[in-house]
Amino acid sequence: MADDQPKKLHIAVFPWLAFGHIIPFFELAKLIAQKGHKISFISTPRNIKRLPKLPLNLQPLVELIEIPLPHVQNLPQNAESTMDIPQLNVPYLKKAFDGLEEPLAKFLEKNLPQNAEATMDIPHHIVPFLKKAFDGLEEPLATFLETSTPHWLIYDFAPFWLPPITSKLAVRACREIEAESIKFLQNQCSKPIIPVGLIPPSLQLLSSEENKDDEDWNTILKWLDEQEQRSVIYVAFGSEIKLSDEEFTEIAMGLELSGFPFFWVLKKQNTSPDIGGSIESKRGILWSNWVPQLKILAHKSVGGFLSHSGWSSVIESLQFGCPLVMLPFQNEQGLIARVMEERMVGIKVARNEHDGKFSRDSLAKALRSVMSEDEGKPYRDHAEKMSKVFVDKELHQNYIDEFVDYMIIHSP
Repeated sequence: MADDQPKKLHIAVFPWLAFGHIIPFFELAKLIAQKGHKISFISTPRNIKRLPKLPLNLQPLVELIEIPLPHVQNLPQNAESTMDIPQLNVPYLKKAFDGLEEPLAKFLEKNLPQNAEATMDIPHHIVPFLKKAFDGLEEPLATFLETSTPHWLIYDFAPFWLPPITSKLAVRACREIEAESIKFLQNQCSKPIIPVGLIPPSLQLLSSEENKDDEDWNTILKWLDEQEQRSVIYVAFGSEIKLSDEEFTEIAMGLELSGFPFFWVLKKQNTSPDIGGSIESKRGILWSNWVPQLKILAHKSVGGFLSHSGWSSVIESLQFGCPLVMLPFQNEQGLIARVMEERMVGIKVARNEHDGKFSRDSLAKALRSVMSEDEGKPYRDHAEKMSKVFVDKELHQNYIDEFVDYMIIHSP
């Protein structure tokens, strides 16, 4: 390659099998590909088929690589992501994921022979090093990276173990929101920390033409249009959370007690077999089919988002200036909720100190605090102010540019 020609990279992307990870990684892959670099996006067949369609101009640059997930006892057939299984089956999915080490190494050896380094993603800022999730990958990846690697291997780990092979860390964060957290993480890891921006979902998804013939969306939109401005609580707990019967009841009663209309998206495992598309309660709708979450959060009637405070959900909500009511369940969610509460863009539902449980009353209190006209004004104002960072396309493109430039400079 001539010296005056810009260097082109070949980057392998390998996310954890949860769509809260897969979709942001896919968006990152597309953003890098837009700069002319080749991407090998690696996942299992069913997850690859679930990805949004690539734009025509990126199809020559982004290759979708399917590696079959090994069979593991107690993992249901065709279960290839956390959205396919209840939480109690996630350990079996992790075991199957570990089984991808050999086919992944073979793919890299065959297709990506350049020498290089590895970079990893952390879904959020302060990292609790709770336990290894890549137990089976450490030794083979370390050996492989010493000999033959792509320019860069961008892969995921959950829940947030930092292997010794990592020489630098890329995080889904921006200094405008998390400067102190990024500095803290760098001090804790003693490694360079590279923020890649928040990778907010594309606002093109809100096109008025999209979903115009979708019967489900037309039903949802009709109901939302009938509600008063900023009066609706949107409720969703992501693809991984499996509510117990007690939690389901307390949430349902807390929503009723709050006095506000609500639209609650339920994962299939949290609904009875009798629930088809939706059922109506006294104050709201429980919906068990897929929904266009961005369109709902953007609707003028939605005034708050009751969420597990997963980082992708927080980003999507604040992108539209929608304040949060946060009910964290696992992993980094409690840390995210604490930081967002400190930033006054939402409030965390109180739990009992002795057993860690929340009640319908504590949930209703948190909902009223955010949704009421007077008490909720500071949360709305701060969320609206923060949204300006989330929708700043130039800002986040600059982070991607800096990240790609870093990879080019530090590649052989």
